[in-house]
Amino acid sequence: MMTNAPNWLPPLVLFGEHGGDWDAYLNAIYAYFKQDFVDSQPVFQGRRLGLKRHPQTHGKEATFWHMIQEGAIEEDRTPDFRRCERIRWPRPIIEHDTDPAVKVWRNQRGREERVCLWFEQENYLVILADRGNYVLPWTAYLVEQPHRQRKLLKEYEDYRRSRTGKG
Repeated sequence: MMTNAPNWLPPLVLFGEHGGDWDAYLNAIYAYFKQDFVDSQPVFQGRRLGLKRHPQTHGKEATFWHMIQEGAIEEDRTPDFRRCERIRWPRPIIEHDTDPAVKVWRNQRGREERVCLWFEQENYLVILADRGNYVLPWTAYLVEQPHRQRKLLKEYEDYRRSRTGKG
């Protein structure tokens, strides 16, 4: 894994490095999230990145939980160790959106325009919600199913084709 990763991509934050202690691990990954999104002002394409802070759970912002948990029902989401390990990846991927390693496109989800940033080499997807004056990091996760990967690639290629008029 992570063969020839770009030098801007930080290493994984592994559970085993925290003595198998969930609380210690949660505090460690939250510290990275807080450093990247709470204590500093990241920017995406010249616009400020906001943060979906509420509802706060255990004193941590909603976006944090979306970046480390999976599940369709908000109250029943569970930690996903692959998401947790990659908690340091969303900000550098957002900030390196012009790197050829990151595929960027927009799509509609309901009434909202979303920005997809797919680091295809690692099948890692970062989703931003475009709110006009600012952008919200929404979620980020590993895309492991080949059919989902193909669907993302097709969505990206269709978007590019619609923007350039080329195949």
